[in-house]
Amino acid sequence: MTLTRAEAEELLYREAALLDDGLWDDWLDLYTEDAVFWMPAWREEETPTADPDSELSLIYYEGRTGLEDRVVRARSGQSVASKPRPRCVHCISNVMVVRSDSETAETAASFVVHLHDVRAGRSHAFFGRYHHRLRREDGAWRIAGKKILLLNDMIPAVVDFYSV
Repeated sequence: MTLTRAEAEELLYREAALLDDGLWDDWLDLYTEDAVFWMPAWREEETPTADPDSELSLIYYEGRTGLEDRVVRARSGQSVASKPRPRCVHCISNVMVVRSDSETAETAASFVVHLHDVRAGRSHAFFGRYHHRLRREDGAWRIAGKKILLLNDMIPAVVDFYSV
């Protein structure tokens, strides 16, 4: 059975809601053990970096353990970027199933994340495109890869896993 657009939307909306609510353990459960979470930098005006191993990335975690470690640091109170945690609302749109078979799928979507930085007392919006690689595990679709193409020219606040 291939992934339907409704199933893709449900998964992306659930991921967004878990991030907004700070339910990071439930969010991590959406990811496979070997998941890659990547937000490339921009090499030039119209070209993002293509290789996280040899070029600059804004965020890069290879494997779910990297995401788990980041969640631990964000919760610890030791992370300046996460204390206090900015208030966020993820808005996902234009969800498309790019490719799907019975075990794997790829999706594309647009996003806007409205963020209120409590420390600075100001709000911003991060916007861009998501590309998810999904894999069916134990009868459920899981995120095996997430690429975040951030389209903002300026990043006026700290950007982290929960704010894009």
